[in-house]
Amino acid sequence: MQVEETALDGVLILTPKRFGDARGFFSESWNRKTLADKGITLDFVQDNHSLSAAVNTVRGLHFQAPPRAQDKLVRCGRGCLFDVAVDIRKGSPSYGAWIGVELSAENGKQLLVPKGFLHGFATRAPDTEVIYKCTDYYAPDCDGAVRFDDPDIGIDWGLSGAAVLSEKDAAAPLLADFDSPFVWEGGR
Repeated sequence: MQVEETALDGVLILTPKRFGDARGFFSESWNRKTLADKGITLDFVQDNHSLSAAVNTVRGLHFQAPPRAQDKLVRCGRGCLFDVAVDIRKGSPSYGAWIGVELSAENGKQLLVPKGFLHGFATRAPDTEVIYKCTDYYAPDCDGAVRFDDPDIGIDWGLSGAAVLSEKDAAAPLLADFDSPFVWEGGR
């Protein structure tokens, strides 16, 4: 498993080894011992699977607040997406900064999004499937969002047309109008 640091402290790109032949490939997308040996000791309790039928579907920017905050490990099972993490830890030197990574069924990359970061993605292929692990259970009372197109964040989603959004995501507040429940603790 290759582990790559990003410009945002704690946000990692994980690329599992693939073993392939004429039939296809085999890959270990998560292995507790392998990742613990690399310093990643998260306890995942829930797996989620979403399908977005249309290209330019944007889901996010989402978070789950304490006491039910979640770390997420995101990968693409089919299709292609642009996956984004945004730092929302008050006091962080990178508050409001974002990184984006293309995840596809072909490249096998995964994005580890820690607690204290917004998460969202935009689909780049029809019928894109996203599979992600979470370190806490879904808690609707802790669920929140920030606008995907907030000009203060300035994410270049690479959309080829109008964003396909849920009502919740279209009504999300701007970062400037948002009181983050997360506090930077001087590094991870």
